[in-house]
Amino acid sequence: MSSDTIPIRHGEELDLKKIEAFLRDNIDGLSELPLTIEQFSAGKSNLTYQLRLGEWEAVLRRPPLGPVPPKAHDMKREFTILQEIHPFFSPAPKPIAFSDARIIGAPFFIMERKKGVVLDTRFPDGVTPTKEICLQISENMVDSLVQLHQIDYKATRLTEMTKPDGFLERQVHGWLKRYEKAKTEEISGVDQLKSWLTDHIPQSQEPAIIHYDFKLNNSMFNEDFTKMVGLFDWEMTTVGDPLADLGVALSYWNEPEDPDLLKRGLGDPPLTAMDGFMTRQEFIEAYARKSGRDVTNIHFYLTFSYFKLAVICQQIYYRWKKGQTADERFAGLNVYVKNLIHHALQTSENNQY
Repeated sequence: MSSDTIPIRHGEELDLKKIEAFLRDNIDGLSELPLTIEQFSAGKSNLTYQLRLGEWEAVLRRPPLGPVPPKAHDMKREFTILQEIHPFFSPAPKPIAFSDARIIGAPFFIMERKKGVVLDTRFPDGVTPTKEICLQISENMVDSLVQLHQIDYKATRLTEMTKPDGFLERQVHGWLKRYEKAKTEEISGVDQLKSWLTDHIPQSQEPAIIHYDFKLNNSMFNEDFTKMVGLFDWEMTTVGDPLADLGVALSYWNEPEDPDLLKRGLGDPPLTAMDGFMTRQEFIEAYARKSGRDVTNIHFYLTFSYFKLAVICQQIYYRWKKGQTADERFAGLNVYVKNLIHHALQTSENNQY
């Protein structure tokens, strides 16, 4: 078993025979050895599995179990996005095959299995973290975000799939509506935060391809951390304001001085909370320098990103609360949602990063 995989969780099994038949019908040159499947342990939304036939390996990605919000977890869209972006941005996994819901009862796609190191809350055994390594990882994150935003989206089919005009206004009002639909309790300060967001929407930057879930544990590095070799979870990718992408990255980029309620909302603190990683301010300055973009209004984007993250967690908690998933990892997400709302409100008031 790979270090990043686990036995398949109860209730999240796949039909081995149907998957194997699909692979043999759609991919040439596969081994005659039987298919084995393991599950990737990371992630709280879409389900991902490692497929192996002899020496051949790939990844299967499908939506979560139970009802999902309209337009969410669109496997066909994510597959097409990877088709368009992979030729310009090598960390994006190469997509291999797509299936609608007829095979396993839900749409899914197959993509290449990348190999490397995914960092989250601790370094791998045998790695001594130094300030040089932490800074190198930070710079790789900035460089990769800048590189993604430099792709000419007009050279891809994303022009047919996205609407850059009015992106930020739609985002703000759309996430406000999502919050109301998934609300399970009243949270103090949320109405004030919602009013602030609608009143402070800045003029958007020149549109770019944005990943929109850009964070350390969606990234994979080579063994010496000199290069990002993989970037995953392209579900939210679109063409829009690149500073919205930067804001999302910053909302996950915890610092040592952040309150524990923020750093530990999803478990152990992320590695970025260690000394040696860039601060959010340094990340912002490095992005501005390397991209040439004006980051004057980044304060708004970070506030909005904390709110957006709160809504995503609230949607997951709502599914758990309604019995649509039995995953106990989600049982305490409502506390994290409250903390994110309050932190977003403080960010809006203090103009601090």
